[in-house]
Amino acid sequence: MGNAEIANYAAALCREAGLSVELQSENVNGLEQINVIARVNTGRPTTEILLQTHLDTSDSGAFGLWTKTGANPFSASIYSESEAGEVLYGLGAADTKLDFLCKLQAIIELKADLNGRLNGRSWKVPPVLVGTFGEETGMTGAIRLIRKKMISASMALVGEPTDLKAVCAGKGFVAVEIEIPFSDEEKELRAVHDVSDASTTQSRMFVGKAAHSSSPTAGESAILKMFEYMTKLPEGLVIMEMDGGVNFNTVPSHAVLEIDMVGAVSETIGPKISRIMRAIAILEKSFQEFSDPDFNPSHATLNIGLVRTYEDFVKFSGCCRLPPTVSNDVYEKWMEVLRLACDEVGAVFRVTEYKQPFRTDSNSPFVEVCLEELGKLGLPDACEAQSVANEANVFSRFGIPCVVFGPGRGVGNSHAPNEHVRIDQLHAATRFYRGVLERVSL
Repeated sequence: MGNAEIANYAAALCREAGLSVELQSENVNGLEQINVIARVNTGRPTTEILLQTHLDTSDSGAFGLWTKTGANPFSASIYSESEAGEVLYGLGAADTKLDFLCKLQAIIELKADLNGRLNGRSWKVPPVLVGTFGEETGMTGAIRLIRKKMISASMALVGEPTDLKAVCAGKGFVAVEIEIPFSDEEKELRAVHDVSDASTTQSRMFVGKAAHSSSPTAGESAILKMFEYMTKLPEGLVIMEMDGGVNFNTVPSHAVLEIDMVGAVSETIGPKISRIMRAIAILEKSFQEFSDPDFNPSHATLNIGLVRTYEDFVKFSGCCRLPPTVSNDVYEKWMEVLRLACDEVGAVFRVTEYKQPFRTDSNSPFVEVCLEELGKLGLPDACEAQSVANEANVFSRFGIPCVVFGPGRGVGNSHAPNEHVRIDQLHAATRFYRGVLERVSL
Protein backbone atom coordinates (compact mmCIF):
# COMPACT_ATOMS: atom_id res chain seq x y z
CA MET A 1 0.00 0.00 0.00
CA GLY A 2 3.05 2.28 0.07
CA ASN A 3 4.89 3.60 3.10
CA ALA A 4 4.09 7.32 2.80
CA GLU A 5 2.07 7.50 6.03
CA ILE A 6 4.66 5.87 8.27
CA ALA A 7 7.50 7.73 6.51
CA ASN A 8 5.89 11.11 7.17
CA TYR A 9 5.32 10.09 10.80
CA ALA A 10 8.97 9.04 11.20
CA ALA A 11 10.08 12.29 9.56
CA ALA A 12 8.04 14.30 12.05
CA LEU A 13 9.72 12.47 14.96
CA CYS A 14 13.14 13.31 13.50
CA ARG A 15 12.24 16.99 13.10
CA GLU A 16 11.02 17.10 16.71
CA ALA A 17 14.46 15.82 17.71
CA GLY A 18 16.10 18.74 15.91
CA LEU A 19 17.35 16.73 12.92
CA SER A 20 17.41 18.00 9.36
CA VAL A 21 15.08 15.82 7.28
CA GLU A 22 15.06 15.15 3.55
CA LEU A 23 12.37 13.03 1.89
CA GLN A 24 13.09 11.02 -1.25
CA SER A 25 9.68 10.38 -2.76
CA GLU A 26 9.31 7.78 -5.51
CA ASN A 27 6.37 6.38 -7.44
CA VAL A 28 6.77 2.61 -7.59
CA ASN A 29 4.09 0.65 -9.44
CA GLY A 30 1.58 3.43 -8.80
CA LEU A 31 2.29 3.64 -5.06
CA GLU A 32 3.91 6.51 -3.20
CA GLN A 33 7.06 5.31 -1.49
CA ILE A 34 9.37 7.49 0.61
CA ASN A 35 12.90 7.23 1.96
CA VAL A 36 13.36 9.31 5.13
CA ILE A 37 16.88 10.78 5.40
CA ALA A 38 17.68 12.56 8.69
CA ARG A 39 20.96 14.27 9.58
CA VAL A 40 22.26 16.18 12.60
CA ASN A 41 23.22 19.10 10.33
CA THR A 42 21.91 20.47 7.04
CA GLY A 43 23.69 19.52 3.84
CA ARG A 44 25.45 16.31 2.85
CA PRO A 45 28.90 15.64 4.33
CA THR A 46 31.69 13.95 2.38
CA THR A 47 31.53 10.90 4.64
CA GLU A 48 29.00 9.62 7.18
CA ILE A 49 27.93 6.52 9.09
CA LEU A 50 24.63 5.15 7.85
CA LEU A 51 22.03 3.95 10.34
CA GLN A 52 19.40 2.30 8.14
CA THR A 53 16.07 0.67 8.92
CA HIS A 54 13.28 -0.33 6.55
CA LEU A 55 9.83 1.08 7.26
CA ASP A 56 7.66 -1.38 5.33
CA THR A 57 6.28 -4.66 6.66
CA SER A 58 5.10 -7.94 5.23
CA ASP A 59 1.39 -8.67 5.08
CA SER A 60 -0.06 -9.58 8.48
CA GLY A 61 -1.87 -12.70 7.27
CA ALA A 62 -5.05 -13.82 9.03
CA PHE A 63 -5.98 -11.35 11.79
CA GLY A 64 -7.46 -14.10 13.95
CA LEU A 65 -4.01 -15.65 14.47
CA TRP A 66 -2.82 -12.51 16.31
CA THR A 67 -4.03 -13.74 19.69
CA LYS A 68 -1.74 -11.39 21.67
CA THR A 69 -3.15 -8.23 20.08
CA GLY A 70 -6.88 -8.90 20.22
CA ALA A 71 -6.92 -10.15 16.60
CA ASN A 72 -5.57 -6.76 15.44
CA PRO A 73 -1.92 -6.94 14.30
CA PHE A 74 -1.74 -3.13 14.27
CA SER A 75 -2.58 -2.80 17.97
CA ALA A 76 0.71 -2.70 19.90
CA SER A 77 0.21 -4.73 23.08
CA ILE A 78 2.62 -5.04 26.01
CA TYR A 79 2.68 -8.08 28.29
CA SER A 80 4.73 -8.65 31.42
CA GLU A 81 6.22 -12.13 31.03
CA SER A 82 8.12 -13.75 33.89
CA GLU A 83 11.43 -14.61 32.21
CA ALA A 84 11.48 -12.08 29.37
CA GLY A 85 10.18 -9.07 31.28
CA GLU A 86 7.99 -6.71 29.28
CA VAL A 87 7.31 -7.85 25.72
CA LEU A 88 5.70 -5.77 22.96
CA TYR A 89 3.56 -7.56 20.35
CA GLY A 90 2.45 -6.20 16.97
CA LEU A 91 3.19 -6.20 13.25
CA GLY A 92 6.67 -4.78 12.64
CA ALA A 93 7.64 -4.75 16.33
CA ALA A 94 10.80 -6.74 15.55
CA ASP A 95 10.99 -6.19 11.77
CA THR A 96 11.92 -3.32 12.12
CA LYS A 97 9.84 -0.32 13.14
CA LEU A 98 11.08 -0.06 16.70
CA ASP A 99 14.70 -0.35 15.57
CA PHE A 100 14.23 3.01 13.84
CA LEU A 101 13.27 4.54 17.20
CA CYS A 102 16.31 2.97 18.89
CA LYS A 103 18.63 4.55 16.34
CA LEU A 104 16.85 7.91 16.65
CA GLN A 105 17.06 7.81 20.45
CA ALA A 106 20.80 7.05 20.29
CA ILE A 107 21.37 10.11 18.10
CA ILE A 108 19.23 12.29 20.39
CA GLU A 109 21.22 11.23 23.48
CA LEU A 110 24.63 11.69 21.84
CA LYS A 111 23.56 15.01 20.33
CA ALA A 112 22.66 16.22 23.84
CA ASP A 113 26.01 14.97 25.16
CA LEU A 114 27.86 17.04 22.59
CA ASN A 115 26.38 20.16 24.13
CA GLY A 116 26.90 18.95 27.68
CA ARG A 117 29.26 16.24 28.85
CA LEU A 118 31.41 16.41 25.71
CA ASN A 119 31.70 20.21 25.77
CA GLY A 120 30.49 20.95 22.27
CA ARG A 121 32.75 18.53 20.38
CA SER A 122 31.85 18.27 16.70
CA TRP A 123 30.98 15.28 14.57
CA LYS A 124 33.94 13.92 12.60
CA VAL A 125 31.89 11.22 10.89
CA PRO A 126 28.29 12.36 11.40
CA PRO A 127 25.43 9.86 11.38
CA VAL A 128 22.68 9.76 8.77
CA LEU A 129 19.47 8.01 9.90
CA VAL A 130 17.56 6.50 6.98
CA GLY A 131 14.17 4.79 6.91
CA THR A 132 13.81 3.05 3.56
CA PHE A 133 10.91 1.60 1.63
CA GLY A 134 10.62 -1.68 -0.25
CA GLU A 135 12.66 -4.12 1.83
CA GLU A 136 9.87 -6.66 1.42
CA THR A 137 9.78 -6.05 -2.35
CA GLY A 138 13.41 -6.17 -3.42
CA MET A 139 15.15 -3.45 -1.36
CA THR A 140 14.00 -0.89 -3.94
CA GLY A 141 14.32 1.99 -1.47
CA ALA A 142 17.97 1.18 -0.75
CA ILE A 143 18.68 0.88 -4.48
CA ARG A 144 17.11 4.28 -5.23
CA LEU A 145 19.00 5.77 -2.27
CA ILE A 146 22.35 4.67 -3.71
CA ARG A 147 21.60 5.33 -7.38
CA LYS A 148 20.54 8.91 -6.73
CA LYS A 149 23.53 9.53 -4.43
CA MET A 150 21.41 10.57 -1.46
CA ILE A 151 24.04 9.46 1.09
CA SER A 152 27.84 9.46 1.46
CA ALA A 153 28.19 6.41 3.69
CA SER A 154 31.60 4.93 4.51
CA MET A 155 30.07 2.30 6.85
CA ALA A 156 26.56 1.11 7.70
CA LEU A 157 24.54 -0.38 10.54
CA VAL A 158 21.64 -2.14 8.83
CA GLY A 159 18.48 -2.83 10.84
CA GLU A 160 17.21 -6.40 11.00
CA PRO A 161 16.03 -8.54 13.94
CA THR A 162 19.22 -10.39 14.94
CA ASP A 163 18.53 -10.93 18.65
CA LEU A 164 21.23 -8.33 19.42
CA LYS A 165 23.94 -10.21 17.50
CA ALA A 166 26.30 -8.64 14.98
CA VAL A 167 25.74 -10.19 11.57
CA CYS A 168 28.60 -9.77 9.12
CA ALA A 169 27.50 -12.18 6.37
CA GLY A 170 24.19 -12.73 4.62
CA LYS A 171 22.71 -14.97 1.97
CA GLY A 172 21.86 -13.70 -1.47
CA PHE A 173 18.30 -13.47 -2.69
CA VAL A 174 16.60 -14.50 -5.94
CA ALA A 175 12.94 -13.79 -6.67
CA VAL A 176 11.34 -15.88 -9.43
CA GLU A 177 7.99 -16.09 -11.19
CA ILE A 178 6.59 -18.99 -13.23
CA GLU A 179 3.46 -18.77 -15.39
CA ILE A 180 2.07 -22.21 -16.29
CA PRO A 181 -0.53 -22.09 -19.09
CA PHE A 182 -3.85 -23.91 -19.27
CA SER A 183 -4.40 -25.94 -22.44
CA ASP A 184 -6.98 -24.73 -24.97
CA GLU A 185 -9.26 -27.57 -23.89
CA GLU A 186 -8.95 -26.54 -20.24
CA LYS A 187 -9.64 -22.89 -21.03
CA GLU A 188 -12.76 -23.83 -22.99
CA LEU A 189 -14.12 -26.05 -20.20
CA ARG A 190 -13.31 -23.42 -17.55
CA ALA A 191 -15.16 -20.76 -19.55
CA VAL A 192 -18.25 -22.98 -19.99
CA HIS A 193 -18.13 -23.96 -16.32
CA ASP A 194 -18.38 -20.34 -15.18
CA VAL A 195 -21.68 -19.73 -17.02
CA SER A 196 -23.35 -23.10 -16.56
CA ASP A 197 -26.03 -23.50 -13.89
CA ALA A 198 -25.36 -27.23 -13.59
CA SER A 199 -21.64 -26.87 -12.85
CA THR A 200 -20.26 -28.33 -9.64
CA THR A 201 -16.82 -28.27 -8.06
CA GLN A 202 -15.07 -29.59 -5.01
CA SER A 203 -12.75 -27.45 -2.91
CA ARG A 204 -10.13 -28.32 -0.37
CA MET A 205 -8.26 -26.02 2.01
CA PHE A 206 -4.70 -26.71 3.15
CA VAL A 207 -3.30 -25.26 6.36
CA GLY A 208 0.37 -24.80 7.17
CA LYS A 209 2.43 -22.56 9.41
CA ALA A 210 3.75 -19.15 8.36
CA ALA A 211 7.45 -18.35 8.68
CA HIS A 212 10.08 -16.19 7.03
CA SER A 213 11.25 -17.68 3.73
CA SER A 214 14.90 -17.59 4.89
CA SER A 215 14.10 -20.49 7.24
CA PRO A 216 11.40 -22.54 5.51
CA THR A 217 11.85 -25.45 7.93
CA ALA A 218 10.60 -23.16 10.73
CA GLY A 219 7.23 -23.11 8.96
CA GLU A 220 5.03 -25.54 7.07
CA SER A 221 4.08 -24.74 3.49
CA ALA A 222 0.39 -25.08 2.71
CA ILE A 223 1.21 -24.73 -1.00
CA LEU A 224 3.52 -27.76 -0.92
CA LYS A 225 0.75 -29.71 0.82
CA MET A 226 -1.57 -28.71 -2.01
CA PHE A 227 0.92 -29.83 -4.67
CA GLU A 228 1.43 -33.17 -2.93
CA TYR A 229 -2.34 -33.71 -2.82
CA MET A 230 -2.58 -32.95 -6.55
CA THR A 231 -0.18 -35.80 -7.39
CA LYS A 232 -2.70 -38.26 -5.92
CA LEU A 233 -5.65 -37.06 -8.04
CA PRO A 234 -6.90 -38.98 -11.11
CA GLU A 235 -5.76 -37.72 -14.49
CA GLY A 236 -8.03 -35.50 -16.56
CA LEU A 237 -9.51 -33.40 -13.74
CA VAL A 238 -9.71 -29.69 -14.47
CA ILE A 239 -8.37 -27.24 -11.92
CA MET A 240 -10.69 -24.28 -11.55
CA GLU A 241 -8.75 -22.36 -8.92
CA MET A 242 -5.44 -22.57 -7.10
CA ASP A 243 -4.73 -19.94 -4.51
CA GLY A 244 -2.18 -19.79 -1.71
CA GLY A 245 0.04 -17.51 0.34
CA VAL A 246 0.13 -13.77 1.00
CA ASN A 247 3.52 -12.91 -0.57
CA PHE A 248 6.43 -14.67 -2.26
CA ASN A 249 8.73 -14.00 0.69
CA THR A 250 6.76 -15.89 3.37
CA VAL A 251 6.13 -19.60 3.92
CA PRO A 252 2.39 -19.84 3.08
CA SER A 253 0.03 -20.77 5.90
CA HIS A 254 -3.08 -21.26 3.71
CA ALA A 255 -3.90 -22.61 0.26
CA VAL A 256 -7.12 -23.53 -1.56
CA LEU A 257 -7.66 -25.93 -4.47
CA GLU A 258 -10.94 -26.05 -6.46
CA ILE A 259 -11.49 -28.87 -8.97
CA ASP A 260 -14.16 -29.78 -11.52
CA MET A 261 -14.68 -33.47 -10.72
CA VAL A 262 -16.89 -34.15 -13.77
CA GLY A 263 -15.05 -32.76 -16.76
CA ALA A 264 -12.16 -34.83 -18.13
CA VAL A 265 -9.67 -33.44 -20.65
CA SER A 266 -6.67 -35.01 -22.34
CA GLU A 267 -4.15 -32.29 -21.42
CA THR A 268 -4.30 -30.68 -18.00
CA ILE A 269 -2.09 -28.35 -16.03
CA GLY A 270 -1.40 -30.93 -13.32
CA PRO A 271 1.43 -32.81 -15.12
CA LYS A 272 3.03 -29.47 -16.05
CA ILE A 273 3.15 -28.48 -12.40
CA SER A 274 4.56 -31.90 -11.50
CA ARG A 275 7.38 -31.50 -14.07
CA ILE A 276 8.37 -28.16 -12.57
CA MET A 277 8.23 -29.55 -9.04
CA ARG A 278 10.59 -32.38 -10.10
CA ALA A 279 13.05 -29.76 -11.35
CA ILE A 280 12.79 -27.96 -8.01
CA ALA A 281 13.50 -31.24 -6.20
CA ILE A 282 16.66 -31.69 -8.32
CA LEU A 283 17.78 -28.18 -7.38
CA GLU A 284 17.17 -28.74 -3.69
CA LYS A 285 19.38 -31.83 -3.85
CA SER A 286 22.13 -29.75 -5.50
CA PHE A 287 21.82 -27.13 -2.75
CA GLN A 288 23.46 -29.55 -0.30
CA GLU A 289 26.71 -29.47 -2.29
CA PHE A 290 27.38 -25.80 -1.50
CA SER A 291 27.06 -25.73 2.26
CA ASP A 292 28.37 -22.81 4.33
CA PRO A 293 28.69 -23.70 8.03
CA ASP A 294 28.33 -20.06 9.08
CA PHE A 295 24.64 -20.17 8.19
CA ASN A 296 21.56 -21.93 9.53
CA PRO A 297 20.31 -23.51 7.36
CA SER A 298 23.81 -23.98 5.93
CA HIS A 299 22.70 -24.48 2.32
CA ALA A 300 20.58 -22.62 -0.23
CA THR A 301 16.80 -22.77 0.25
CA LEU A 302 13.79 -22.28 -2.00
CA ASN A 303 10.28 -21.17 -1.04
CA ILE A 304 7.13 -21.00 -3.19
CA GLY A 305 5.22 -18.37 -1.28
CA LEU A 306 2.43 -17.35 -3.63
CA VAL A 307 0.11 -19.11 -6.11
CA ARG A 308 -2.62 -17.30 -8.04
CA THR A 309 -4.97 -18.43 -10.84
CA TYR A 310 -5.67 -16.23 -13.86
CA GLU A 311 -7.82 -16.76 -16.93
CA ASP A 312 -5.09 -18.37 -19.04
CA PHE A 313 -2.45 -19.53 -16.54
CA VAL A 314 -1.45 -20.26 -12.95
CA LYS A 315 1.32 -18.10 -11.54
CA PHE A 316 3.90 -19.19 -8.96
CA SER A 317 6.01 -16.62 -7.11
CA GLY A 318 8.88 -17.64 -4.89
CA CYS A 319 12.41 -16.92 -3.75
CA CYS A 320 15.74 -18.65 -3.30
CA ARG A 321 18.40 -17.87 -0.65
CA LEU A 322 22.06 -18.37 -1.63
CA PRO A 323 25.03 -18.54 0.79
CA PRO A 324 28.33 -16.88 -0.27
CA THR A 325 29.68 -20.33 -1.26
CA VAL A 326 27.37 -20.25 -4.30
CA SER A 327 29.17 -18.51 -7.17
CA ASN A 328 27.42 -16.55 -9.86
CA ASP A 329 28.12 -19.38 -12.34
CA VAL A 330 26.44 -21.95 -10.08
CA TYR A 331 23.47 -19.62 -9.55
CA GLU A 332 23.03 -19.23 -13.32
CA LYS A 333 23.17 -23.02 -13.84
CA TRP A 334 20.46 -23.52 -11.23
CA MET A 335 18.22 -20.96 -12.86
CA GLU A 336 18.79 -22.66 -16.21
CA VAL A 337 17.48 -25.95 -14.76
CA LEU A 338 14.22 -24.21 -13.89
CA ARG A 339 14.09 -22.40 -17.20
CA LEU A 340 14.47 -25.63 -19.22
CA ALA A 341 11.78 -27.39 -17.17
CA CYS A 342 9.42 -24.50 -17.85
CA ASP A 343 10.24 -24.52 -21.57
CA GLU A 344 9.31 -28.22 -21.74
CA VAL A 345 5.75 -27.51 -20.59
CA GLY A 346 5.32 -24.15 -22.32
CA ALA A 347 5.59 -22.16 -19.10
CA VAL A 348 7.17 -18.74 -18.74
CA PHE A 349 10.08 -18.41 -16.29
CA ARG A 350 11.57 -15.12 -15.15
CA VAL A 351 13.95 -13.87 -12.49
CA THR A 352 12.50 -10.61 -11.16
CA GLU A 353 15.24 -9.84 -8.65
CA TYR A 354 18.75 -10.96 -7.76
CA LYS A 355 20.84 -9.78 -4.81
CA GLN A 356 24.29 -11.26 -4.32
CA PRO A 357 25.34 -12.63 -0.92
CA PHE A 358 27.65 -10.48 1.21
CA ARG A 359 30.39 -10.97 3.78
CA THR A 360 32.08 -8.14 5.70
CA ASP A 361 35.68 -8.63 6.86
CA SER A 362 35.45 -9.45 10.57
CA ASN A 363 38.86 -7.82 11.11
CA SER A 364 37.85 -4.44 9.70
CA PRO A 365 38.07 -1.48 12.14
CA PHE A 366 34.32 -0.85 11.92
CA VAL A 367 33.44 -4.45 12.80
CA GLU A 368 35.96 -4.43 15.65
CA VAL A 369 34.31 -1.34 17.15
CA CYS A 370 30.88 -2.98 16.95
CA LEU A 371 32.08 -6.18 18.60
CA GLU A 372 33.84 -4.27 21.38
CA GLU A 373 30.68 -2.27 22.14
CA LEU A 374 28.67 -5.49 22.30
CA GLY A 375 31.21 -6.92 24.73
CA LYS A 376 30.81 -3.88 26.99
CA LEU A 377 27.07 -4.59 27.15
CA GLY A 378 27.61 -8.25 28.00
CA LEU A 379 26.27 -9.32 24.59
CA PRO A 380 27.80 -11.88 22.17
CA ASP A 381 30.90 -10.22 20.66
CA ALA A 382 31.47 -12.45 17.63
CA CYS A 383 30.37 -12.14 14.02
CA GLU A 384 27.30 -14.12 13.00
CA ALA A 385 25.77 -15.06 9.64
CA GLN A 386 22.09 -14.69 8.76
CA SER A 387 20.01 -16.28 6.02
CA VAL A 388 17.84 -13.19 5.58
CA ALA A 389 18.70 -10.89 2.67
CA ASN A 390 18.44 -7.20 3.44
CA GLU A 391 19.82 -3.80 2.47
CA ALA A 392 23.35 -4.92 3.39
CA ASN A 393 23.29 -7.02 0.19
CA VAL A 394 22.79 -3.74 -1.70
CA PHE A 395 25.14 -1.45 0.22
CA SER A 396 28.03 -3.95 0.27
CA ARG A 397 28.06 -4.08 -3.54
CA PHE A 398 29.08 -0.42 -3.47
CA GLY A 399 31.99 -1.01 -1.12
CA ILE A 400 30.21 0.01 2.10
CA PRO A 401 31.20 -2.24 5.06
CA CYS A 402 27.96 -3.42 6.69
CA VAL A 403 27.05 -4.84 10.08
CA VAL A 404 23.46 -6.07 10.40
CA PHE A 405 22.02 -5.66 13.89
CA GLY A 406 18.74 -5.20 15.69
CA PRO A 407 16.54 -6.12 18.64
CA GLY A 408 14.12 -9.01 18.40
CA ARG A 409 14.24 -12.50 16.99
CA GLY A 410 13.87 -13.09 13.27
CA VAL A 411 13.31 -16.81 12.67
CA GLY A 412 9.90 -17.96 13.88
CA ASN A 413 8.92 -14.42 14.85
CA SER A 414 9.31 -11.98 11.96
CA HIS A 415 6.70 -12.53 9.21
CA ALA A 416 4.57 -14.56 11.62
CA PRO A 417 1.52 -13.91 13.84
CA ASN A 418 2.22 -12.52 17.32
CA GLU A 419 5.48 -10.92 16.19
CA HIS A 420 7.14 -9.43 19.27
CA VAL A 421 10.23 -7.86 20.81
CA ARG A 422 11.50 -7.66 24.38
CA ILE A 423 11.58 -4.10 25.65
CA ASP A 424 14.89 -4.63 27.45
CA GLN A 425 16.38 -5.47 24.02
CA LEU A 426 15.18 -2.10 22.71
CA HIS A 427 17.11 -0.36 25.49
CA ALA A 428 20.20 -2.51 24.84
CA ALA A 429 20.08 -1.74 21.11
CA THR A 430 19.90 1.99 21.86
CA ARG A 431 22.97 1.76 24.10
CA PHE A 432 24.83 -0.20 21.41
CA TYR A 433 24.05 2.36 18.70
CA ARG A 434 25.06 5.20 20.99
CA GLY A 435 28.37 3.51 21.86
CA VAL A 436 29.26 2.86 18.22
CA LEU A 437 28.32 6.41 17.21
CA GLU A 438 30.41 7.96 19.95
CA ARG A 439 33.51 6.02 18.94
CA VAL A 440 33.08 6.29 15.18
CA SER A 441 31.55 9.73 14.84
CA LEU A 442 33.59 11.69 17.36
